[in-house]
Amino acid sequence: MGVMGVIKERRSVRAFKTDKVPDDILLELVEAGTWAPSASNIQAWYFIVVNDQHVLEQTAAFSPGLLGNPPALIVACSDKQLAFENGGEIGERELCLMDLCMASQNIMLLATEKGLGTCPIKSFNGPALSKILRLPDHISPELVISIGYPKNNPPTPLRKPVNKVSYFNKWGDGIEA
Repeated sequence: MGVMGVIKERRSVRAFKTDKVPDDILLELVEAGTWAPSASNIQAWYFIVVNDQHVLEQTAAFSPGLLGNPPALIVACSDKQLAFENGGEIGERELCLMDLCMASQNIMLLATEKGLGTCPIKSFNGPALSKILRLPDHISPELVISIGYPKNNPPTPLRKPVNKVSYFNKWGDGIEA
């Protein structure tokens, strides 16, 4: 399947089978994340792979958006200190988050290609998650990605047509479908 096919196939999965995701696949997903673009190549990111049942349960207790009992998570974290030291305030506030977004998309797209389901989750208690994962003070959890084999295939979501969300050169110069 080509890249566009994987992009169109990716869904937010919220119901998972109990099958474990092999460690080597989880590490391959992290590797995909590390190949994302990074502002000034700072790479102010860390990825915590969670597949221990006890840690999964602790994380779920502080993550209301985490549904479906996934057998694994990847917690995408930013190194705010490194981002500030190398990119100033904009690096700390914005660039490291944009980098993590692109890394997370890489993770989710490769997971889709491998027959896995994912769901990006932002609704979690950051300080509690930091404590559970023993994160240093300068490392912030930014996104939890649930990962597992989907129980079902969610329906294709509606998308606005390209000609309704894009213009050439200036606002209002529409694109004909």
